[in-house]
Amino acid sequence: MSFGDIVLRLIVAAAVGALVGLNRDLHGKPTGVPTLGLVGLGSALVVLAVAGSGDGGATSRVIQGLVTGIGFLGAGVIIRPLSKHRVHGLTTAACVWLTATLGAACGVGAWRVVVVGVPLAFLLLLFGKRLEHLSHDLLRDAPDEPDA
Repeated sequence: MSFGDIVLRLIVAAAVGALVGLNRDLHGKPTGVPTLGLVGLGSALVVLAVAGSGDGGATSRVIQGLVTGIGFLGAGVIIRPLSKHRVHGLTTAACVWLTATLGAACGVGAWRVVVVGVPLAFLLLLFGKRLEHLSHDLLRDAPDEPDA
């Protein structure tokens, strides 16, 4: 793999993470641009570190460990003593996990996956809550079905 390819993969991974972080920051969440930029970059770094070895199994194991480990990090975002038994931070935790997977995809050079995944992620982040509220409003106002 060329040095230029390595640089490209790392820059794109950091940029994608930073963009997801910008969305979180604009929504007033503490996990923002630097955090998610670093998650994307770190994910790409660890994948790139083994991807050049020629051992596809090693790359697969690193990605498995990465996805599992980031899941635990996300759990820390969700489960906090101050939450009073309420789920809080789930979207941010999902963004941390998503950023790690996008970083890994950049690391292995799965550009088609990144090109499709990033816009889908932003569609969900930008319009998911509105769609959720709209569907709740429509279903709440629907007439009840008579009991059989």
